[in-house]
Amino acid sequence: MTEIRVKVADYAVAQGNVIISSVGLGSCIAIALYDARTSIGGLAHILVPSPALARDTSNPAKFPTTAVPLLVAEMRRRGASADITAKIAGGASMFASLIPAGGINMGERNAVATRDALHDAGVPLVAEDVGGDYGRSVYFYLANGRLEIRSLKAGDRDL
Repeated sequence: MTEIRVKVADYAVAQGNVIISSVGLGSCIAIALYDARTSIGGLAHILVPSPALARDTSNPAKFPTTAVPLLVAEMRRRGASADITAKIAGGASMFASLIPAGGINMGERNAVATRDALHDAGVPLVAEDVGGDYGRSVYFYLANGRLEIRSLKAGDRDL
């Protein structure tokens, strides 16, 4: 089985007996898109919720508003059907004690922006593991669409 590692502000699209992984998600979000008919999937590791929050906006994998359409287009180029679904993980509040009262944390902002981007692209969100105060790593199995989430603090789970 081949494993493709996706780093921060990066993405990958593949098909079949492949695992796409991303380690060390804190406030970042892993967006896993999957077409069960063709076993084509994509994973993006987004960093911030909006290009307005970044100096360098040239990398479309950095933001959910550009990463979701990028994944969908690449998956369709490879033969994915219109039945693409999404799972997301991450969006933790790693430094909750530093956020002023009533402030919104970056992890939560990333999760909200990701849900909005999926909605805008017409991609249904079928499962998520977001929030909390702990990091995660994800392993996306394209043979069956399983998204394995590993966390030292919260244990492992499958979506």
